[in-house]
Amino acid sequence: MTDSQKRPSNSAAWLQAVLVFASMCAFDARAAVPGITGPTFTLTARTANLNQPDGHQLYSWGYGCTTAPTGFAPAAMLGGTCPGMQVPGPTLIVHEGDSVTVTLTNGLPAAAGNTSILFPGFQVRSSGGVAGLLTQEAAPGGTVTYTFTASSPGTRAYYSGTQGDLQIEMGLYGAIVVLPKNVPAACLAGTHAQNLVAQAAWKESDFRLSQAAYDHSGSCYDREYLFQFAEADLNIHNQALAQVTALAGCTAGVVGCSLQVPTEPYHPNYYMINGRSMPDDMDPNFALEYPNQPYNGNPHMHPGEEVLLRIIGQGRWQHPFHEHANHVRILARDGNLLLSPAAITYANASLPEQALAGPLLFTTTTTPGMAMDGIFYFTGRGLNWDMYGHHPGSTDPAATLPCTPDANGYNTGAPTAINYFEWCQDHNKPLQATPLGDVPSGGPISLPDPNIFTNGAWYSGSPYLGPDATTRATGPNSVFQPANVQANPANERGWAYMWHSHNEREITTNNVFPGGMLMMMLVDSREFVIDESK
Repeated sequence: MTDSQKRPSNSAAWLQAVLVFASMCAFDARAAVPGITGPTFTLTARTANLNQPDGHQLYSWGYGCTTAPTGFAPAAMLGGTCPGMQVPGPTLIVHEGDSVTVTLTNGLPAAAGNTSILFPGFQVRSSGGVAGLLTQEAAPGGTVTYTFTASSPGTRAYYSGTQGDLQIEMGLYGAIVVLPKNVPAACLAGTHAQNLVAQAAWKESDFRLSQAAYDHSGSCYDREYLFQFAEADLNIHNQALAQVTALAGCTAGVVGCSLQVPTEPYHPNYYMINGRSMPDDMDPNFALEYPNQPYNGNPHMHPGEEVLLRIIGQGRWQHPFHEHANHVRILARDGNLLLSPAAITYANASLPEQALAGPLLFTTTTTPGMAMDGIFYFTGRGLNWDMYGHHPGSTDPAATLPCTPDANGYNTGAPTAINYFEWCQDHNKPLQATPLGDVPSGGPISLPDPNIFTNGAWYSGSPYLGPDATTRATGPNSVFQPANVQANPANERGWAYMWHSHNEREITTNNVFPGGMLMMMLVDSREFVIDESK
């Protein structure tokens, strides 16, 4: 059930929630799943500061690249970097069946002691280093090598296996993405193939790492994003910095050359998505102002696309993250597909497969260390008005586009059209019951004056998708024109759905709202080209 179905269609408050805060978004920023490609990686653990929205620089530890990586992904993304330290650590992208080798060098201060990496879900062999409680560890200045076979696809976490209450808190964590060896034929046909036609028609690039998350026809997707949730206790980081400074130059292993940082009681101040807090998480990937936080959190989509969300809880707390506009259908947890014994033949598949059995989640609550893959989907079905602003009496051809329903009621026969994937039952339906422009009467609601509807520049400008949709629907003298040009570039009139933690303290930055685990999902019509390379 979508949020539009969960709220009354005549609720102005609901429409405000759809449209408000759009000007907070950095519209030239995207997210995708940036990372480095293997199967051989050389990493280092080092110190650096993380820039926070309140101006604080948070002393942290993180994994980074020792040497230039084999390559960056996705292939269409430009300007990839892998600094010597980043939080989260580099996303390691490999293929199912690869023999993966990760060599870690410990560049942390001597007083921090040994460090290591755990790769849950894989049978790991290690060489070099010194024996630790959970795995082989790299002593200060030393190295250790981990080898494993990427035996199954999916999204998983990696993180320090040494003094985890301190080292993971300080930022020693990251993600590994294993791509399926065989892409199901269903992912190359049907609406997934039509989405590629639509992308080509509008000159969009394909920024996916694969066409499927798993070797299963139910795991096809059209766009993907990675979100790693974590929190930080400023007191712990400050104490670590003070002790490292006081013990500078000490010899590792010598009595007294060891940090004694208490990690309880635990009172986080910063709540981060991919190492950044709102609004920084909506700035571009690899932005120069965040040299040690290269990954953002700013998803975009077009109606009808199936969006794969790769989600990892990297902190000590659970984070109940809510994706407005629809539930998330969970495919797998920790790389394990959630399957039913029942068999089903998926669309465009030739043979039956075990049916997916994952739940629809209102909040994707992340248990510490747990990863999940899920599909998010938005079409606008159930809004009860034509969100593309069609107007049957117009002389503008774009305002009179047809909507021919497929077997499911969507306009999927014209992938190059602006209204590709429109829900045809709402075609030509006006928005307003008492229109102020030349919209025909009979719509589900009447909107108040936009100057009082929301707070001025926070208004996203239009209840329709597409830069020309308001004019199509209401004419050049509509009360909705001109749209909020301060907040929106000339070619975009999308809807901003807030995605945020449902724990109120987690949408603050050092107790100041708004901040923390908050971002926007921007839904745009085909007229707006989603360019993940920026």
